[in-house]
Amino acid sequence: MIPGTTTKLSESVLASAATISPKTDVVYLSGTVSVSNIVPSFGGGFSGTVFIVCTDGAVSFATSGNIAKAVTSVQNQALQFIYSKRLNKWYPGAL
Repeated sequence: MIPGTTTKLSESVLASAATISPKTDVVYLSGTVSVSNIVPSFGGGFSGTVFIVCTDGAVSFATSGNIAKAVTSVQNQALQFIYSKRLNKWYPGAL
């Protein structure tokens, strides 16, 4: 967030799956299926970020796809993922 400006985030709900394709800034992820690929909604030519909130329980994010570090979410806690276009990987960080 930039001080002095209003940040507007878009939100959506997705079902957890091996590959998810978020189209919004904030994703409420239902289900508990492990995720190993996150398709960048802005295309692979740009870096970006997405916030994921797992609403039904813990979800594992595995490194067998384009996620750089394995993490397991906590229910109703936001995880931020930053996409590196240079490395074609998502890097998780808890808020």
